[in-house]
Amino acid sequence: MTFEEKLQEYAELAVKVGVNIQPGQYLLVNTSVDALDFARLVVKEAYKAGAGRVHVNFSDGQIDRAYFENASEEEFNRFPEWVVKMRDELIERKGALLWIDAADPDLLTGIQADRLSTHQKVSGEALKNYRNAVMKDLIAWSIVAVPSTKWAAKVFPNLSVDEQVPALWEAIFRTVRIGDGDAVEKWRKHVTDLESRAALLNAKKYAKLHYTAPGTDLTIALAPQHKWLTGGSKTPDETVFIANMPTEEVYTLPIKQGVNGYVSNTKPLVYQGNIIDEFKLTFEEGKIVKAEAQVGQDLLQELITVDEGSCYLGEVALVPHESPISASEILYFNTLFDENASNHLAIGEAYPTCLEGGRDLEKGQLEALGANISMTHEDFMIGSSDMDIDGILPDGTVEPIFRKGNWAF
Repeated sequence: MTFEEKLQEYAELAVKVGVNIQPGQYLLVNTSVDALDFARLVVKEAYKAGAGRVHVNFSDGQIDRAYFENASEEEFNRFPEWVVKMRDELIERKGALLWIDAADPDLLTGIQADRLSTHQKVSGEALKNYRNAVMKDLIAWSIVAVPSTKWAAKVFPNLSVDEQVPALWEAIFRTVRIGDGDAVEKWRKHVTDLESRAALLNAKKYAKLHYTAPGTDLTIALAPQHKWLTGGSKTPDETVFIANMPTEEVYTLPIKQGVNGYVSNTKPLVYQGNIIDEFKLTFEEGKIVKAEAQVGQDLLQELITVDEGSCYLGEVALVPHESPISASEILYFNTLFDENASNHLAIGEAYPTCLEGGRDLEKGQLEALGANISMTHEDFMIGSSDMDIDGILPDGTVEPIFRKGNWAF
């Protein structure tokens, strides 16, 4: 396939499989000016697929950074109502949301951690209705990515400037199964394979997971009502969409107070345009009681103190070390990709859909079943070829789930 053919297939994949646009449905696209050409293809594909109205919000890295550097404290403590209304109308109309990520991993390096934290808190509070819709899959949503020059330079620093963006394009195409044609059909088979793995875990109903690896000895309790899910999600009307492209994970939620031990990261965490790395978290009864980082210590502290729930876990995700993204041996400095190369956990909000009947439960009911509530949800990578994971059944029986970083069954 030519580059243009791959790009066209990628746009079709984002529309038909990612958000799975329905006839007459509204589509909101959030992206960067770095993704302008691809966004144009997506808009055309959406209309060809029958979308009712497609609206694109463009951002720009330099403009975003100017806000964080120069905006007044007053502005940092309020959030534009029109942005809230736009998201709320999309939810009311049962529209779909697509992010086209072209971020610079170092965009906000040097910005004071407290400003980043304030922005997170204020925007999180203002957009809580929108976050609820996304976390409960009340609307179809998806994230895909395209290269920016700064991101490509970060991933491929040893290539010439002219080679960096094309190399990242090719790497992205491989992760989303584009290159040999029939990407849509390949994705449908891939999701079916992931669902069979989730079905095996759901049949087990493990009470706990025990992780061991260099720098990690962690036990995570699972609620009796927990469900393992995959990247293939469903809206209330049974429309299937793929929230993350690529995706290689099966995931569930932990009991909020049921995490004990310590865990170390194996890949950098890119958080609000900054890198946090070489960190270790210690948990007691679910809560992070100690957080140590060689890179980004101040930002890590801000992350785990955004609100009461940001020092607890909200997600447990299993990804074999032999996944295609891991096998590429590329460090993307982008959670969308790096989390699909590694077992990972998430600080903050739990997905209600990971509990039986969770979509229909209110906040208090979810908390009573052990789900963590927070305005944050930040994945961090912990997997390696040295990681073992055991599943502990309600009767205490211990079974291997992962050995040396890969599935044991």
